[in-house]
Amino acid sequence: MGKDGAVQRIPAFLLKYPRWSALVAGAISAAGFEPLGLWPVTLLCFALLIHLVGHASGARRAAMIGWLFGVGHFSAGNNWIAVAFTFQAAMPIWLGYFAVVTLALYLAVYPALAAGGAWWINSRVKPAATPGALLPLILAFAGCWTISEWLRSWVFTGFAWNPLAVIWQAQLELARAATLLGTYGLSAIVVATSGLILLALHRQWRPLLGGVAVLAALGLYGVQIPTTPGLPKGPRLTIVQPDISQADKYEPGYEAINFAKLAMNSRPLPDQGPRLLLWPEAALPDYLEDGYPYRYYQFQPGESAAGARARLTTLMQDGDVLVTGANRLVIEKGQLVAARNSVSALDSNGKLLGHYDKAHLVPYGEYLPVPWLLRPLGLARLVPGDLDFWPGPGPQTLTVKVGDQPVQVGLQICYEIIFSGQVVDSGKRPDFIFNPSNDAWFGTVGPPQHLAQARLRAIEEGMPIVRATPTGISAIIDADGRIVQRLPLGAFGRIDARLPVAKAPTLFATYGNILPVGFALLLIAGALLPLARRSTSR
Repeated sequence: MGKDGAVQRIPAFLLKYPRWSALVAGAISAAGFEPLGLWPVTLLCFALLIHLVGHASGARRAAMIGWLFGVGHFSAGNNWIAVAFTFQAAMPIWLGYFAVVTLALYLAVYPALAAGGAWWINSRVKPAATPGALLPLILAFAGCWTISEWLRSWVFTGFAWNPLAVIWQAQLELARAATLLGTYGLSAIVVATSGLILLALHRQWRPLLGGVAVLAALGLYGVQIPTTPGLPKGPRLTIVQPDISQADKYEPGYEAINFAKLAMNSRPLPDQGPRLLLWPEAALPDYLEDGYPYRYYQFQPGESAAGARARLTTLMQDGDVLVTGANRLVIEKGQLVAARNSVSALDSNGKLLGHYDKAHLVPYGEYLPVPWLLRPLGLARLVPGDLDFWPGPGPQTLTVKVGDQPVQVGLQICYEIIFSGQVVDSGKRPDFIFNPSNDAWFGTVGPPQHLAQARLRAIEEGMPIVRATPTGISAIIDADGRIVQRLPLGAFGRIDARLPVAKAPTLFATYGNILPVGFALLLIAGALLPLARRSTSR
């Protein structure tokens, strides 16, 4: 590969110290994520990674290069996690940065698997391929990266934050390929696009032109997808962003102030008509469900669930429905054993219409793994209290009636929205997904990354997504992934709008992650094609 002069086009110091180059390039590659959105930088960094993997002396060295790249990539991309530790007095602030790096050491295993797997496949193909050919390595790496992201989304309950595809969430013409391939398949396209840079440096024009043609076809496909701006709108929405900081949320005496902020932006406008009133995750400290021991209702209105519900109805008009975050309790034999991070729906008469319990709980946030080991070390979960949360059963759709109009509400709380292919009740497709969240934990970097990932879910599923958060970014995202309205970070306000309509189920909505996994295997098969040609030529 060095004889054609291509290696000389890559700075020599990057090739002399491949491990340091991988670590630094991994950190720089995170600049493609929000709020910077410098996606060309990410493409360049991945081009360097593929090159370093191709020049590794063995699968183990290639895996080490991939792992170091991942350490840098995830340390920089997930640095917002450290901010959450500033709201937990039981733990020192420096522990947040330690947690970011520790998590990165684990998450980097997946890029290591992709790099090692790509090197192994390429090493088998090299004797049968044209000398210096890069295409098998690029295809193998794209396929292996896709499988590694899919594994990352569910192994050990999964942590799917910032899949590579999210760098294209604002380039809707390309991002709409997610309707066919899902997010993880779109990540393969990102990797393959990085490979085009290498093909250009090595002057391998035929595969380069083929890759450009495929990329152009995907862009043309995205342009040709029918959009929905002229279709009738759904029910009226009021999304409330109270600008309640995490520092104030649980402080004694702030309950009345926080409720007043919610109430101020919740009352109906003149002639607004029946609407869905949408509040953020954990907006209420009150328990809305009857049947708990009396002590749990003390200090809330009426010292009862009915009293708390009655206070909420004063903010509503006939036909309104409030959907709000409000924790529920698990009582067994009169004893409190757990809690659930829930969303409850309430009509204007104070009747509870249903609940949704969060299924994807945040480790170290909502529960402490292996508490027998970690509690003696001084570690605690980030949400206040000693009681762990229990997970719900998974995606569900609530049917509510806004005025005379039935509305199917899908629910995904907070970071549940990042799990591609796991956000919709397949037996009861909703009209939209409501994603109440508490992004106040995550500083200025986490919220725009969260919003970007929600846009990919809207594109994949062909379904509007509505987000309500305490401090931003609250937004309405239409079924094409466009942001219709938003409230920025730190804003105190509301959004009043009509719900965009959903589209027919996309191919991905119908078949799910079998499509990106199948696409990854097809790419790997393409990488192995020279072997098949050699065997047939004998």
